[in-house]
Amino acid sequence: MWNDAPFYGGLPEEPPGSPVEHPHATTVLLLGALSVLCCGALGPVAWVMGKQALTQIDRSYGGLGGRSQVLVGYILGVVGTALMVITAIMFVLIMLGGNA
Repeated sequence: MWNDAPFYGGLPEEPPGSPVEHPHATTVLLLGALSVLCCGALGPVAWVMGKQALTQIDRSYGGLGGRSQVLVGYILGVVGTALMVITAIMFVLIMLGGNA
């Protein structure tokens, strides 16, 4: 039924113990949320920090945790950046065409 032989594939071994949360996980999440809620200029910061943190988490092979927090902050940073750009374009269009 079940093969009791050990698996000797190319998968890396997980480090012992539970993974440590990435040091920037909460920061990326906070910056991403703030970029959507009030300050769009924080969006690119959350975007860049989130991408770097995701890369580091993926390369740690389970040694670093907090991937879900970083991913949510990264996505919110992208959305906050898009909202900032859309708002800036609308502002410029209103300023150019608002001579009523």
